[in-house]
Amino acid sequence: MTKPTSNLLDSGPARDTDPDTGTNTRDRKWWLWLAVPAASGVGLGLAWWLLAPGGLNVISGNPALADPTAPAGRLPRDLVLAGLLLLSGCFTAVLLDSKVRRPGHGIRTFLAVLGGAAGALVAWQVGLLAAQWWGAAPSGSDGFSLRSLTALLLWPGSTALVTFLLTLFGLMGKQPEAPPLAP
Repeated sequence: MTKPTSNLLDSGPARDTDPDTGTNTRDRKWWLWLAVPAASGVGLGLAWWLLAPGGLNVISGNPALADPTAPAGRLPRDLVLAGLLLLSGCFTAVLLDSKVRRPGHGIRTFLAVLGGAAGALVAWQVGLLAAQWWGAAPSGSDGFSLRSLTALLLWPGSTALVTFLLTLFGLMGKQPEAPPLAP
């Protein structure tokens, strides 16, 4: 007869288990990958209004672009938000890449992409709200707005693409495992 062995998964405290509460520490922080990008959309929306033509126009300072109804300010206004969202997506992907060796990389990536989409929507709406609160009243029907709504896809898209590329490059640089030597 063979002696039954204990299950290694149940035999001792897991590395990721909090000894005080017995809960899995990885399960407690999964929501941060969704909440932090969504909450950071508030800051990005304010930055969009501060930097873009039609808002405070800090980047160019051109008084001709200060009017939110000026047609010349529409493209630069969209590009400012697109640049901010692209930069945020790349930053999120670099944060994800530092956690690539830990289990649950797929769910973290999925939640970060969803958080990026929510953060882009929040940034857009906060920028519009800041323009209503602190901006000049528009003389026409067009005010401080986003013309190209596809710019909102840059944050989740760049997060997914850069995470994929960083993971791919990491796997390509990895040495293949040597086969075991036969006795």
